[in-house]
Amino acid sequence: MSAPPTPPTGSDPRKDSLIEYPCRFPIQVMGAMADGFADALAEVARRFDPGFDPATMELRPSKGGNYLGVTITVTATSREQLDNLYRALTGHPMVKIVL
Repeated sequence: MSAPPTPPTGSDPRKDSLIEYPCRFPIQVMGAMADGFADALAEVARRFDPGFDPATMELRPSKGGNYLGVTITVTATSREQLDNLYRALTGHPMVKIVL
């Protein structure tokens, strides 16, 4: 048996992804219904996508009104950008779940 081929040094990591960059990428976030939740998400999104428009956010309150589901759609430019954005969202104190 031979070892699997290694990618050449300097290969473009964007080619190793199923996602074609740049692209519009929706992220679903859920948190407690609280003042400032959507604004906090918009602030995080803008750190990773300076062109992010908060007006594009989709808000869905839960049936009981205790939680808010928010879809933010960012312009993804790399896997690293998405990974860092997911880390920032999951580490935010107001966020319960990120999909």
